[in-house]
Amino acid sequence: MTTSDHLLIVDDDAEIRELTAMYLRKNDYKVSTAANGKQMRAVLDGTTIDLIILDLMMPVEDGLTLCRDLRAGSHKTVPILMLTARSDEADRILGLEMGADDYLTKPFASRELLARIRAVLRRTRMLPPKLQQHQAPGLLRFGNWRLDTVARHLIDQSGTMVALSGAEYRLLQVFVEHPQRVLTRDQLLNLTQGRDAELFERSIDLLVSRLRQHLRDDARESSYIKTVRNEGYVFSVQVQNEEASE
Repeated sequence: MTTSDHLLIVDDDAEIRELTAMYLRKNDYKVSTAANGKQMRAVLDGTTIDLIILDLMMPVEDGLTLCRDLRAGSHKTVPILMLTARSDEADRILGLEMGADDYLTKPFASRELLARIRAVLRRTRMLPPKLQQHQAPGLLRFGNWRLDTVARHLIDQSGTMVALSGAEYRLLQVFVEHPQRVLTRDQLLNLTQGRDAELFERSIDLLVSRLRQHLRDDARESSYIKTVRNEGYVFSVQVQNEEASE
């Protein structure tokens, strides 16, 4: 197999960095390496990177900080596979909340790393060119609801805030950013960038059901999230930027 995919390994451990790079090059990937955030930015400014393998535990700027900065900047669409020596579930979830596409705990088998890289790249490329992840601006109105994408609050017609889990919020944000467009389950998985236990394959259906309950939306006669048989879901209402309309 020949591939032109260019990977960037960001890890302060020189041995892990070089051994991982050597293995991936043997599997036909082009690989650059960086020991810290400064070196990472220099690589990103000088070349196109298809996926970043980012270590969580690094001095000065850790992986979470770098992940957050990447998602807020000009490289926000580059897939990120996060590595860590810690197996704490809280770290895993926090990494995913910051925008990592997948998470792998050290020590890891080289073949598992390769499989994760291929899976993340495959999911990313399943999206149509115009279906990109982006940050919705400020306060968005749809029907009788508003979504505050800064405070991450869902607000009803009376001004009452409705609590959402992290997975529920990410899914709703994707819907309001891509209204009146049919999204498959795989596209929803990729756009939410949340590869935690709640967001695998058919469990998207469970999250949609929970969102409908929050929105008081009857699945049989849905006003917001409509099911498209054998395809996925469509957010069927118009969405307006409330600040822009004032």
